[in-house]
Amino acid sequence: MTATAGDLLQTTTRALAPDPPPLSASLERGHPQANPVVPLVERGAAPPRTLARLALEQQWVIPADRRSFEHLAQRSGPAAAAVFTTLATGEERAGTHLEAFARAAGVTADHSRAYLPLPGCQAYPAYVSWLALNADPADAVLALTANFSAWGGYCARIATGLRTHYGFGDEACAFFDFFAEPSPDLDEQATAAVQAGLDSGTLHTNSAHTYGTLLQTYESMFWAALS
Repeated sequence: MTATAGDLLQTTTRALAPDPPPLSASLERGHPQANPVVPLVERGAAPPRTLARLALEQQWVIPADRRSFEHLAQRSGPAAAAVFTTLATGEERAGTHLEAFARAAGVTADHSRAYLPLPGCQAYPAYVSWLALNADPADAVLALTANFSAWGGYCARIATGLRTHYGFGDEACAFFDFFAEPSPDLDEQATAAVQAGLDSGTLHTNSAHTYGTLLQTYESMFWAALS
């Protein structure tokens, strides 16, 4: 039986999921790819400098990813181009929300200008740029969609921790709320793009899985470097 785009997206997302369900902090820390930062924020144990560093690193990640998605949209067929255009627009919106989080975390314009980003944090956007230049768009859609599932879950947990333990309001949490919200339109666009890749024979599941695995590894590096 031939797999549909929806089946492929679900199985790829499950295969690349980085963490077990957060049953407890001790269990999560024992997982080889466990996120070392999100559980701390979730229970209010992350120091303020970690929140500031998260904002500073994202000030580099967001514009880089936006430009990568714009480039992917330019070299894609209609179905994949719709996905990357939506993603680029989303990064632009997220950038406006990021400034409120940065201010709440104590980041000033001088801090941003003087900050030297961490290589381990910037490996992820560097690889997204590589995908923008080298990957088949349908493969990139599949890999990125699987990775975004983990990122959205992290953002939901961070937003909860910021509100509960750090006193951050809605404006300061809007960056994380934005990524945590379900996006049915984007899901439909991604499914259509993957299906178009399957129908045309331009989607290579082995390549997409490799890209997704590397993305998840670089995602893990981001959080490890941040900690």
